[in-house]
Amino acid sequence: MSKPTRQSYIDVVITTPVTIPYSRYSSENTTWWIGRALAALAGEAGLDHRDLDGLSIGSFSTAPDTVIGLTQHFGLSPRFIDFLPFGGAAAILGLRRAARAVQAGDVDIVACIGADTNAVDSFEESLKSFSRFSQDGVFPYGAGGPNVSFALIASHYMRKYGARREDFGKIAVAQRENALRNPNALFKVPLDLETYMKARAIAAPIHLFDCVMPCAGAEGFLVMREATAKAQGLPFARLSGSIERHNAFSGDLIQERGGWAVDVDELYAMAGLQPSQIDVIETYDDYPFISMMQFEDLGFCAKGEGAEFVRSHDLTIAGSFPHNTSGGQLSVGQAGVGGGFLGLVEAVRQVTGRAGATQVAKAKHAMSCGFGMINYDRGLASAAVILSGES
Repeated sequence: MSKPTRQSYIDVVITTPVTIPYSRYSSENTTWWIGRALAALAGEAGLDHRDLDGLSIGSFSTAPDTVIGLTQHFGLSPRFIDFLPFGGAAAILGLRRAARAVQAGDVDIVACIGADTNAVDSFEESLKSFSRFSQDGVFPYGAGGPNVSFALIASHYMRKYGARREDFGKIAVAQRENALRNPNALFKVPLDLETYMKARAIAAPIHLFDCVMPCAGAEGFLVMREATAKAQGLPFARLSGSIERHNAFSGDLIQERGGWAVDVDELYAMAGLQPSQIDVIETYDDYPFISMMQFEDLGFCAKGEGAEFVRSHDLTIAGSFPHNTSGGQLSVGQAGVGGGFLGLVEAVRQVTGRAGATQVAKAKHAMSCGFGMINYDRGLASAAVILSGES
């Protein structure tokens, strides 16, 4: 059976990127963080929050509230609602669904928000119920959390393709340099390769600076028609192409590629672009080697050439391959599912010229990627989007 041609997102735009500054720990619940993001979105857009007739939330910690329950808390009466507890892929999944709903006329303006809080014990508590794999195969043996699973994937990748810790370190060091320009980044101290290499092992080959720091925070953006954005005088980005894929390459004994590799040709065809035309890339960086995997699977180099690609490129804001210009989760922090929104929000800022100190010169096309929902030996969700500036 032939595959249908992917339909464009004509007349749909993304605007009003907002970040609620992160906190390492917070006594406020997730509803509070979502509420602050909602207020910021309405304020930045010059709208009453009740004018937002769509609400899309990515989060792991809204319980006991549901997203429908939040509409009463916030005084909303939306005609479109979505809840996405899908980790690092939630932002792009939410964007795709919101864009199609706007395009179909089912909704006018969708507020897309990713947020989670972080109390002292939040991360441990979330691990206990994250998945059946976590409950039965990992947590009872004292190996709670994703570090052990990603160590398995990383060690396999290193053996097969010859990547070294120094290569992963170059990614982390460049992101820290970028983060020093970002006032919202939680990490304010420069990082050099020597410090990276000497850091203590967490689950070899994963070391301290390979790991994100859980925190509390929120990110958000609005999805609407182009005419609505122009009427409000809002800078906007066009959604040039997007893909998502789940449980790809399930026959691989240990993950070495993500779902992006299945649909990447369609992503570029939809956007009418080639990898060389992407000015900025915002990968999902829960670990540096996962970013390297995305460089390969998204066509910037061939499979197995990621390490050499990193060695031959400057990944800083002014470099030959600007990558995770905000600093990424490795240096900004991971606000739960909000971490998956971080790169997408930064991509909107980049192509609308609103990134401030992290702005890449003449950034016209930006790619943002999502990855998440780790089971024992692989992440199951992959997504990517290409955004283009108004001009």
